[in-house]
Amino acid sequence: MPLSERDNKVLDELISNPGVTSLAIEKKYNLTRRQLGYSINKINDWLMRKDLPSIERTRQGYFVIDQSVFTMYSIENESVPMDTAILTGEQRVQIIIMMLLSTEEELSLNHFSIELDVSKNTVLSDLKDAQVFLDNYDLNLRYSRKFGYLIEGKEFKIRNLLIYATYQMLSMTDGERQLKKLASIDEQEVAEYYERIENVENKLDLKFTDEKLGTMPYVLILILRRIEQGHAVNIFSIEYEELSNTKEYQATEEIFQEADKIPMEERLFITLHLLTTNVYRTDFPTDEDVIPNLVPVIDNMLRLFEKSACIYLQDRGLLLDKLLQHIKPAYYRIKYQLSETISLEGSLSKEFKELHHLVKRSTGPLANLVGSPIPDSEIAYITMLIGGWMKRQGESIEKKTKAIVVCPQGVSVSRLMFNELSELFPEFVFLDSLSVREFLNYKLDYDIVFAPTFLETDKKLFIAKAFLGREEKKRLRKQVMLELHGYLPHDLNVEELMAIIRNHSSIENEQALAEELQRYVKRDDDSSISQNTVRKTRNLDELIKPGTITLKKSAESWEEAVRLSAQPLVERGAVTPEYVDAMLRYSNEDPYIVIGPNIAIPHASPEDGVNKVGMSLLRLEEGVTFSSDYNIHLIIVIAAVDKQQHLHALMQLMELSGSQQDRNQLINAQTKEAIHAIIQSYSKD
Repeated sequence: MPLSERDNKVLDELISNPGVTSLAIEKKYNLTRRQLGYSINKINDWLMRKDLPSIERTRQGYFVIDQSVFTMYSIENESVPMDTAILTGEQRVQIIIMMLLSTEEELSLNHFSIELDVSKNTVLSDLKDAQVFLDNYDLNLRYSRKFGYLIEGKEFKIRNLLIYATYQMLSMTDGERQLKKLASIDEQEVAEYYERIENVENKLDLKFTDEKLGTMPYVLILILRRIEQGHAVNIFSIEYEELSNTKEYQATEEIFQEADKIPMEERLFITLHLLTTNVYRTDFPTDEDVIPNLVPVIDNMLRLFEKSACIYLQDRGLLLDKLLQHIKPAYYRIKYQLSETISLEGSLSKEFKELHHLVKRSTGPLANLVGSPIPDSEIAYITMLIGGWMKRQGESIEKKTKAIVVCPQGVSVSRLMFNELSELFPEFVFLDSLSVREFLNYKLDYDIVFAPTFLETDKKLFIAKAFLGREEKKRLRKQVMLELHGYLPHDLNVEELMAIIRNHSSIENEQALAEELQRYVKRDDDSSISQNTVRKTRNLDELIKPGTITLKKSAESWEEAVRLSAQPLVERGAVTPEYVDAMLRYSNEDPYIVIGPNIAIPHASPEDGVNKVGMSLLRLEEGVTFSSDYNIHLIIVIAAVDKQQHLHALMQLMELSGSQQDRNQLINAQTKEAIHAIIQSYSKD
């Protein structure tokens, strides 16, 4: 988002007079401490997106500004005086939309042409752009001789648009005056609603951000006008119990002075608006304020991110609180489809784009809680919060080795390879597992590539088989470390490291530090490889037994075939019926479960309902159609309790799937014992 008029004034003052104090700025621009603090936060967010260091404040009220900020500002600051500012096409579109939403009179081309001071041809072009923008809200721009130009569609969507358009208007130079003029809003009306919102803040024991506090009076005035004009919000998919039990619902009495005359649906809509509004400060969490399971979900997200980014976030409790303040309103925005339709990903710096990618990979727990994918605009905000926290503690993924895995053998094998290599190289940031085609068009920056075959690349390429034995893992790790660093970590001398540390810091417990360093530098021979041998692995014939093999002539559908194949595992209690449902959902999204001609391996996550490791096999003589592209004769259901126990068997299955002769023998076998005998031939270490 661009800086507001106030933020620009503060930044101008800091650049032109870096020795100025907080008190002097507050006095000069008639700002409260809170308003100045909010502007500094907005300026720092803006600097962060430009990959520049934040402005810091000292305890004495002075500011510390990096030289790079002065350099950037002198290059980029070509501001146009406010009174001569020329509207951009995007700004004209927002003004047209606001006119349509806030004016009761019939609007024609002349109205727009006069207001915008442009030709009718320009207005016609802007109206086309306005329709493209309205498409994001499933709304239509229509013209009739009787009523002029109108926006048509569901009132819920129109309200969502109104909130966004109001914010856009107020972000423009002189936008507040322009909005008051277009919508005929007087200052006294704004002041009255500002007071009502402050009463809501006191009732809810929170503080909305200044940005939202400045926008909300106008939003509420315009919404109440639409209610008075008969534009009722339709019954929408809001869970009444979820919202009516909140303090925000009770607080709507402060906004609607005559609450008994306001329909319940309208109170729910305003409640939703309060719940989705970002806050500057709040005293939650309390049991009645926090969405059930939201705190553990955010904690789980952070742990997944830390693992992906190979970092440890300090002061996690404080970061959790900060994320909770943002994610609580985001939860309602996502659930009721009120998030911004314009993605902020394009405004992120190069490093933040990589962070955004890792954060996005970690949002699965939140998506499961909300019940829908997390929009990029929300992920971008979470990325900036986590990125700012990392910068504060001096962390950066820019300094870490970033790797990708490229595998032409399909998504299932690619993911297995990705997981294996992630565990073998815990100090690397693994960005993605890709097909060769995806690799050719990959946009993110990376340092090394792992692949089972040669690829043309200017990055370091390491050839690695899809399935690695213990000795192969050891050789690969040694090769990679020598290639990247010229040494193996266990060649380091712990005593020399201790001496360097003593020179630059005081050590509370030298013996404990020395032991931990020793464990770290020796991990190549120990933890990264040998820990995997402790876990029990199974051969293919131990998991697929005659009792888990089913022979059928045909199946009516793919769903029936998967259920038939999984039935032996369900009957033995290895998986729950819910696991079978999850497999069907995932297989609809992932055609790459097909690992060879006529053979597929549907599976889901352990948490979807796996009680113990297992496999079952269905043989269909006539085959069944899957994804309109494949005729499947062999369906092997995989139930995995972790990443290890089934891998050896899966490697043996992959080998079997590569043999056309043995695949055909399985398809044509007449007994379960004959199928098991073929499986046994591939089950030798």
